[in-house]
Amino acid sequence: MAVNATQPFETADKDIFVSTETIIKDTSANPAPLGLIGFGLTTILLNIHNAGLYPVNSMIMGMGIFVGGIAQIFAGLLESKKNNTFGLTAFTAYGSFWLSLVAIWILPALGLAEKSDETAMGIYLAIWGLFTFCMFLGTFRLSRALQVVFGTLVALFWLLAIGDLTHIAAYKTTAGYVGILCGFSAFYTAIAQVLNEVYGRTVLPLGPVAKK
Repeated sequence: MAVNATQPFETADKDIFVSTETIIKDTSANPAPLGLIGFGLTTILLNIHNAGLYPVNSMIMGMGIFVGGIAQIFAGLLESKKNNTFGLTAFTAYGSFWLSLVAIWILPALGLAEKSDETAMGIYLAIWGLFTFCMFLGTFRLSRALQVVFGTLVALFWLLAIGDLTHIAAYKTTAGYVGILCGFSAFYTAIAQVLNEVYGRTVLPLGPVAKK
C-alpha cells in the first residue's frame, strides 16, 4: 500500500512542493495453506464415510467444526488482508459450509429442528455444487492444482445431490471416492505452497496459469 504526501519547501523565490511516497510492505504469512489443509483433511475423512467405511461420528463432526469450519473461516478472513477476493470467498464460504453441515446433523438431535429429508439435502448439495462450479471458473486464471481441487469438488457435490434426489446409494459411494481424491488434491496444494516457500524453489509443482 502506498501513501502519498506533498510537503512545501520554501525558497527565496517561491514555494516548491516536494512529493514523497511511503511504501508499506505486507509481510504477513500466506493463509492459503491453512485453509486448504482445513478443507482437505476434513473432506478426506467425511468421504471415507461416504465410501462406506464408517458412519458419521464425533470425529467427523469435530473436524467439521474446528478444522473444516473455524480454521477455514480464519484463513478466509486473513485472505482479505492479502487483497485476495477469491481466497476470502472460497475459504469463508466452505468453512461456513462445514459448520452448517454439522448443524444439520446436530440440531435435530437436540430437538431444535426437524431432520432434513433426502430431497432437502439433495437441493442443499446441488446449490453448493452450483456455487463451486462458479468458483471453478475462476481457477482457470490461478493454477492447475486448484483446477483439480475445484473440479473434483463440483463432481462431489453433484454426485451427492443426485444420490439424495434419486435415492440411489451407488452415487454416494462413487462420490465418496471422488471426495477422497478432492481432499488429497487440496492437501497436496497446501503442502506444495508451504514447501515451495520454505525452500525458495518449486519442490512440488502447482501448475500456475500464465495471465494474459
